[in-house]
Amino acid sequence: MNDFGTIEALAAENKGGADQLTALLAEHNPPKPIEELELLGDDRWLAMFTKCIFQAGFSWKVIEQKWPGFETAFEGFDVARLAFLPDEAFEDLLSDTRIVRNGQKIKSVQANAVFLKELAAEHGSAARFFARYPVEDQVGLMELMKKRGSRLGGTTGQIALRFMGKESFILTVDVVNALLREQVIETASLSKKNLNAIQAAFNEWKTTSGRPLTEISRILAFSAGTAR
Repeated sequence: MNDFGTIEALAAENKGGADQLTALLAEHNPPKPIEELELLGDDRWLAMFTKCIFQAGFSWKVIEQKWPGFETAFEGFDVARLAFLPDEAFEDLLSDTRIVRNGQKIKSVQANAVFLKELAAEHGSAARFFARYPVEDQVGLMELMKKRGSRLGGTTGQIALRFMGKESFILTVDVVNALLREQVIETASLSKKNLNAIQAAFNEWKTTSGRPLTEISRILAFSAGTAR
């Protein structure tokens, strides 16, 4: 695979120059320091998981517009309360016009509240767990979220990590295409073998470029397509 400077030059060429690439990268906040991530409430992790789950396959704009209603309907995403959501409360949510009434996605809120509650019991808080999880093993974190969480596999969980401020990559179509171009992987399948190869490549680029995984991921996307 190319050194990251070559990939960055290709991204800059695609985006109209180095200055434009820098401006695009600056449009998003940088990853939060571990100490800042640890201070986030577990309710904010549950809220972000929920937002990303409801946005998947749906209009992000609609979810954003309705989000104040979600916050109210789900009682501020109180993890302890939602982990024990009674059947009657679930039935009420199915007819609550303040939210998007998708039964499976509504159920995922309770399941993820249980997941976060368990992490808090194991690590002091779920926020501490996510903050301290090594970025050099994001694929391990992705696997854990897929197995122990609800509907957090695929890019949904990756997007949630990014939006919360965790240093991370997102395996969008453009990123995967760039990884194929760089011969990091031979197929677009996100098999365990390919994921390990992807993690190794990101770790090497992080070391050699000095950039966080978040920027590396976006630069890869810029180098392969039209993504912003």
